[in-house]
This record gives sequence, structure tokens and C-alpha cells, in this order.
Amino acid sequence: MSRTVRISSLKEAQTQATIGVPVIFRDGVGTISDAVPSTLAGVEIPRTLSKEWCSQQGLKVDAGSSVVLRSLLGPNVAFVSLGLSNQALQNYRLFGAGALRAAGEGSMAVLLPTNGLTDPSSAAQALVEGALLASYSFKNKSDEVTFDVVPVAMPLPTVSIHDVVTKGVERGAIIADAVNWAKFLVDSPAGFLPPRELAKEIDERLEKDEHVNVQIWTESKIKEERLGGLLGVGQGSAQPTRLVYATYDPRPGEKIPHVALVGKGVTFDSGGLSIKSGEGMMTMKTDMSGAAIVIAVLSIASRLGLGVRVTAIAPLTENLPGDKATKPGDVLTIRNGMTIEVLNTDAEGRLILADGISLATEIKPDAIIDVATLTGAQSVALGDEVGALYASNDELAALLGAASERSGEALWRMPLVESYESHIDSDVADMKNIGKASLAGSISAALLLRRFTDGRSWAHLDIAGPARSSEARGYVTKGATAFSARTLVEYLDALAQSVKP
Repeated sequence: MSRTVRISSLKEAQTQATIGVPVIFRDGVGTISDAVPSTLAGVEIPRTLSKEWCSQQGLKVDAGSSVVLRSLLGPNVAFVSLGLSNQALQNYRLFGAGALRAAGEGSMAVLLPTNGLTDPSSAAQALVEGALLASYSFKNKSDEVTFDVVPVAMPLPTVSIHDVVTKGVERGAIIADAVNWAKFLVDSPAGFLPPRELAKEIDERLEKDEHVNVQIWTESKIKEERLGGLLGVGQGSAQPTRLVYATYDPRPGEKIPHVALVGKGVTFDSGGLSIKSGEGMMTMKTDMSGAAIVIAVLSIASRLGLGVRVTAIAPLTENLPGDKATKPGDVLTIRNGMTIEVLNTDAEGRLILADGISLATEIKPDAIIDVATLTGAQSVALGDEVGALYASNDELAALLGAASERSGEALWRMPLVESYESHIDSDVADMKNIGKASLAGSISAALLLRRFTDGRSWAHLDIAGPARSSEARGYVTKGATAFSARTLVEYLDALAQSVKP
């Protein structure tokens, strides 16, 4: 169900199919803000909901839990839990998702009490993000319906409060739209979006964004630019390889922070000649998540007008066992001249990222961040809800950690163990593309990537586990998640805010 988000009034809210009322729990009792009218659409709204009533109706403390009072004559009223706090942004995302589920396919207005709210703009943004992310569906397309946000206060919201809530709603809609776009790309069958077609989809999206320039590199350009890792992975497929090189520069010539984002874009990964099992291939269209994410982040930066320069590099290829496929034991030469012995063709993501990171170092950004569904070892270590964060310095790790907390996308910093460098030593090349069997696979991959960063500030996000969800939970829908996109937006926003005018 597609949703059009807007700010509206209490009067307009009472014309919608469902009105969402937030409930905060204290000692098991649900409390409703005094800013919420005592009567909505003819329904009396109490100030408290007893433990017994909540238990009988199935309204739980968990943020996003809801109960709907259905009406034959007017709007339904949905009580939706905000959990134990009206300040936690994650609670507002879950609240938005819960409200949307309570509304079903009908229009909805959600009341947002602003009294005592520390950051009403961020709360409104989080609420909208949660609702719109939860509304995503690859298969079910239908007419748009409205999702209204109604700021309420005692006596009334001030003009300034109304303005910041409006800004938050707009930001949430922009971010969720781009994240859902990335999810759609990832969920699309690999046969629909091979590298050439994916590059076209990206170009069409970014041509609408201000201060953005896009280059689509064809195979001849890729060969000319000496991207041996990307060419080596793609040569087993009949589908031509592509690379997207996009830049967002809102203030050309000015000194503003510059971040390069590199995203793995393997549109389908069979494992190459080191072929996966049938079951292991079933979700391998997800292997281009990193590319979709970094492009979505650049698009969001443009549409929010963030004061940072962003370069997004997305190498796009298939990894198939065709008659020209790279063979175990072959050696590939990366753009910067370093060589990699390919002992397992299913460890292909690091090969194309090596080229992408090498390209990124040449523009001398303040930071390089790569995003990839890189290793099964990451999901073994951290599961499907937490991403692995590797960073070359504590400052960048701290900034990404803070952004992760604000976005609600959990990251866990992993170590770059220096002694494990020996795991990727090769007898015939500068390095090999796998480490020791069943030992520190995610760390070995990160250490390989670090060799291409030229000592620059760098972070690596291995999102193999959380890039896809096997079931819907909270505001996360089943299938592609575009995990880390919102974290990167929070990071870029904080970077922009840190610059003195």
C-alpha cells in the first residue's frame, strides 16, 4: 500500500478511516497525553488504560502494539503503544509501523503530542520512517492513501513547533522513499535487473536529484580504467559488467566534508566455479544490496540538501560459472596494481570492492565507507539484526556508532586483528582472496579491503545477515531491508552539522 504523508489538523484527522492515539506505559498502566482531546470522532478518550483492560484487549507495553476500537458511524480509534518513553526515536518508528498496521488499507491520522518532547522534529521523522518502511511491498501495488501526522499540544502547538514537526515529516518521507526504492531494487528478480538494467534504473533515479552527476562505465571504459577485480568476477557471465560513478556536490569549489561510499553490486551470485548449493543461491539477488544502499544514500543527501560532498561508486556484475569464468588459482590485478590470487570464486565481493576502494582513494575524500553483503561469517557471528562495523580509526567508528544509535540499525564494531594479516598471504600474488578455513572469515575480508585504502580514514560495513529478513518485524518488512542506509544518512547529516558556517 502506497502512502502519501502530510501534516494535517485535528479537524481533518476526524475525516480519516482511523485515528492513531499514542499510549505511554507507566507501571503497566497506559497513559494518554492531556494534549489528546477527550473526545475524538464521538469516542471518549480516557487519560489512563488500566492493566486489566490492556491485558483483555491485547495492548502490550511493547512499542507498536495496538488495539483498535472499531466504529460503524465514524473513524476507528487505534490506541498504539509508545512503550515506556516518548523520547526514544526507535519507539516512534515502531509506533508508526504499529499505527499503519492498525489502519490496514485505509487512510489514517496519527496524533503527535509535543508537550515535553525534547526533539519533536526527529520524533516526527522517526514516526514517518517507521510507517512508510512498514508499508513497503514489492508485490502489492494499489492506490495511494493518506497517512496524516497531527501535532497536538496544550493549549495548541506553537508555530515554531508546527514548523519543526513539518520538517521532520518531510525528512522522514524523503528517507523512507529512497530506502524503499533500494529495497525494491534488491527484491527485483536478478533476471529483471542485471548490471546494465540496474545501472539504467540508478541513472533514472539520480537524474531527478540536484547537484548530482552520474557516469555509467561500460566494459570498454572499465577495461580502460584497469578494474581487474570487477572484470575478473564478471567474465563468467554473458551479461555485461557496469560501474556507476555518481557525485553529489552542493557547493562546488568550497571546502566541505567529502565522503566516498563504495557498494558491492553483484546482481546475482552463483559462487562462480566455486558454485553454491541450490539453497544457497535462492536469495543471491540480495548480493547487490551495497550498491543500492550507497546510491540511495547519495540520492537522500541531495533531496535533503545536506552540506557534504558525496561520491558513490557501485561496481555491478554477475558472478556466474560461464566458459570464461575466473578459475581457482587465477590472479587478478586491481586498479592500484596490487594482485589477488583467487582461490575461491565465491569470495568475489572483495575483488570488486578492491577496485572501487582504489578508485575512491584517488579522489582523496575525508572518509571512505564501503557497504557489502560480504561474508557468511558475519551472520554467524552477529545474526540477522546486527551489522559488522570495521574502522581504521576510533573517531570514524564513534561517528558511525552514534549514527547507528539514532537510526535504530544496530552495528557492532569488530576488530582488525593485525596478526590475522598472515591469513591472506599468497605464494604467487600480493594476497589471496580467502583466509584460513572456518577462521575469522569476516575479519580476513576486512583486512584485505584495508590494503586498498591507502591509509585513509575508512570503514567497512559487512551486512550479510541484516540485508535480508526472513520475516516482518516492527517496521522491517520481509525480504530486502537496505540495512545501514539510514545510518549513513545520519552520519552524513551529523558531519554536515559539524561544519561551522
